[in-house]
Amino acid sequence: MTAPAPARLRVDGHCLIVLERTLQATHPLEGCALLLGEHQGDTLRLQRIWPCCNSWLPETERTHRFQLDPREQLLAQRWARQRDLQVLGAAHSHPSSAASPSPTDLKLCLGPCLMLIHSGMPQSERPWGAWWIPDATPDECSLQGSGTAPLELILEIALDQRAEDLGE
Repeated sequence: MTAPAPARLRVDGHCLIVLERTLQATHPLEGCALLLGEHQGDTLRLQRIWPCCNSWLPETERTHRFQLDPREQLLAQRWARQRDLQVLGAAHSHPSSAASPSPTDLKLCLGPCLMLIHSGMPQSERPWGAWWIPDATPDECSLQGSGTAPLELILEIALDQRAEDLGE
């Protein structure tokens, strides 16, 4: 049985900094990372960032496409399970576009999972977008569809984390 669709994503400030720097490190290419954490009722709690390499081929298209290496995904799943965490989904950057899923993002995404996108556009009013991608076939999943559309999550940034909680 799968968990119900979440309504919000809770991220501590430290995780957001690590994620932003991970995604920006590959600029002008799309950066990517896996997101580890847990479901807590209708909230996803992001606890760890697993940086990944963009393995999209051909390499010349990595400015607007990304692909996660399946081996990295398996390693992250194993590591997370050992710590009672789950791979909630993936994050990636849009170096020159808005922080919302592109048609290609939706077509290639296999839900149910979290999709977190960071816009690299300077002075972006909305640098982060969080989306729950339901368990649907790629043709059913669109921003305008009904029932199977990605659910925009409320992004909550927790600033109350203590310094001793930041490391392992």
